[in-house]
Amino acid sequence: MDDALVFKALADSSRRHLLDRLFERDGRTLTELESELEMTRFGVMKHLKVLEDAGLVVHRREGREKLHYLNPVPIRLIDDRWIDKYTEHRAAAVSNLKAPTGGHSLTATAPAAQTSQVYQVFIKSTPERIWEAITQPEFTRQYFYEARITNTAERHHSLAPDGSTWGDSAVSEFDPPRRLVHGWRSLYDPEMASEGESRVTWEIETQQGGVCSLTVIHDRLEYAPKTAASVSGAGWMFVLSGLKTLVETGEALV
Repeated sequence: MDDALVFKALADSSRRHLLDRLFERDGRTLTELESELEMTRFGVMKHLKVLEDAGLVVHRREGREKLHYLNPVPIRLIDDRWIDKYTEHRAAAVSNLKAPTGGHSLTATAPAAQTSQVYQVFIKSTPERIWEAITQPEFTRQYFYEARITNTAERHHSLAPDGSTWGDSAVSEFDPPRRLVHGWRSLYDPEMASEGESRVTWEIETQQGGVCSLTVIHDRLEYAPKTAASVSGAGWMFVLSGLKTLVETGEALV
């Protein structure tokens, strides 16, 4: 991920306006976004291309529709790179995240929780290394709120530091090192545990220059509103930012 592309994308008011609209409601078509701006369809497409090149927007096809999603991870990485090292906010940021260990949720600035959430990060590593990091507990405990997560062809199993179960769901797709799909239930919280099961999809794609894109889709959250709010924005951003740091540097983010 090129920081310059992110800064360039954010410098334009029309592109910031598009991001604000996706912040309010994710998963919009080009036609929906076009109605939000006083410009031609071609102009909106050009702005979306700049945002996609910067990783700030990710599109997914659902049937015949092409839906656009806000990807906040690059902004989180900008914060880690350019702001975090000059401040002492890291401890406060972690305590403000809605983590399995408790704490407060980011309610002041968090977007409305969506029933389909899409996040993407670019990692300078091999697909095999990234796959290992998302399926082996010795890696997940270093970036996933200390959870020891094991993903096999049969089960997604997450253990808390004290050995209690935080998650236990079936795996529906297991295609190393490319694609993993598993159920998700937040068993660490009684209210969220009583909600319907949602789904998490991990997709690893090789890019040029020894880089891979890792896309995480958390969907089927229609019957799990509390879970949707918990994982939205900061929750997944913290996980993916930590995963990227761990894989690229060998060190945990915090």
